[in-house]
Amino acid sequence: MTPFASVTLEVPDPTAVAAFHKALGLGSYVNVRASDAPTTGFRGFALSLVVSQPGDVDALIDAALDAGATTLKPATKGFWGYGGVVRAPDGTICKIATSKKKDTGPASRHVDQVALLLGVADVKASKRFYVERGLTVAKSFGGKYVEFDTPSSAVTLALYPRRALAKDTGLSQEGTGSHRIVFGGDAGPFTDPDGFVWEAASA
Repeated sequence: MTPFASVTLEVPDPTAVAAFHKALGLGSYVNVRASDAPTTGFRGFALSLVVSQPGDVDALIDAALDAGATTLKPATKGFWGYGGVVRAPDGTICKIATSKKKDTGPASRHVDQVALLLGVADVKASKRFYVERGLTVAKSFGGKYVEFDTPSSAVTLALYPRRALAKDTGLSQEGTGSHRIVFGGDAGPFTDPDGFVWEAASA
């Protein structure tokens, strides 16, 4: 059973977004399909690109900006490491970060891990919802963070409080309309408590 298998972004211009994903090396992680579903403000999720060193963060952010992204948070050092946040041309938020504070080799655009961070109203309730549908918890920190074990997907799935995720990406948590993201897996079809839509893997 593969409860979580794929991530599809619904975008106005799939060709343009595919070019952006190619620039960041996201093509093997995220699918795209056409949609003009109305949406405003924070869409409730972010893609987290984890890399090996600060130079890789800068290289990927530069590539993203060259491919049409805009800066939400410039790359800076923090107690946790180094990272920044950009908004893709279709509005998807991408957080690019590393836990390392110093480079140990030449910069590259290699992405070590991609995590999909869902901003939810109640982390504990959403955790229960997903566990009941076959997902297995890999890490859990009360109502602050939950990460699922997703061996059948190239993308890691995690839950954050919506307000905290919005703040972390430099946005207000306010938003309406479609999330413009769909998940595929054996757990679907269903819509979760925060309105995220899941389809059957064969859909």
